[in-house]
Amino acid sequence: MGSSLRQWRRSSLAVVAAGLVLAGCTVDDGAAPAPTAAALTTDQALHDQLPQAVKDSGVLRFAGDSHPPYRTVGPDGKTVTGIDHDFQEALGQLLGVRTETTIVSGLPAALQGMLSGRYEAFNGPVKATAEREKQFDTVTWMTTRTSYVIPEGSAAGVKQAADLCGKRVAVVTASVVEDQLAKLSAFCERSRKAAVQVVGLDDTNATLLAAKSGRAEASGMTQAAAIDVTTQQKGQYQYVTQTEEQGATKDNLALYTPKSGKLGPVLQKAFEELFRNGTYPRIMQHWGLEDVTVPQPLFDVASAK
Repeated sequence: MGSSLRQWRRSSLAVVAAGLVLAGCTVDDGAAPAPTAAALTTDQALHDQLPQAVKDSGVLRFAGDSHPPYRTVGPDGKTVTGIDHDFQEALGQLLGVRTETTIVSGLPAALQGMLSGRYEAFNGPVKATAEREKQFDTVTWMTTRTSYVIPEGSAAGVKQAADLCGKRVAVVTASVVEDQLAKLSAFCERSRKAAVQVVGLDDTNATLLAAKSGRAEASGMTQAAAIDVTTQQKGQYQYVTQTEEQGATKDNLALYTPKSGKLGPVLQKAFEELFRNGTYPRIMQHWGLEDVTVPQPLFDVASAK
């Protein structure tokens, strides 16, 4: 993974250092072209299947939190780069609409914003769950493992995920990482050790700052995000990855869109086309995510079990 992730710009470091507060900032996903492929031709049949409101506005509105390397908002507060930017731009080209992203404070704000009609979708990636699929359609486009980032020189003595038993770990509230941390905590208790102390925060940058400032001993995040942090901030952080023995599972991560908006089936077909035409593997390879790809996009996979 590391070789592709070295292409990542220094923007994630700038966001962490600046501690930007960006809730409510809306940016045009078309501002910077995706580096992974030429512009896609609009599929008229897919465009015709869009909800009338989206066709009328010509805009597909995404919610997004600050979550490198999926979404990094530049110091200007306007430029969004990352994996999600590239996928959203490709989806917009294929569907014949413009895409824009509004930066919100964490997953609960994104979910509520979609249900209230402020946004049509959230590309996550978020764990697909049967409970959430009662209100949202999901399109799974990757999987993940969970890792924990620790500042270099930390006195916490963390050499493996099991060493986090009894320690404070900062995670994004309601995220897949929080679910995995609960499984690690259960492993700790089965091993007759103290449970992990959860520090719930709004976004990945906040969890990293908590670990750096001493508010927590570690920051929990997806493995791709952990690789990004340690690659871009060499010598400042190290990470450990949770194993199956420690309760880890490989989770399906998905785009979310409200069922009431009837956009889900169209986005599923659009993702299928991105897989078919080679855009999906190009984007995933560019960002060093070959290890967490899926062979095909999956629709409402959690409730189908």
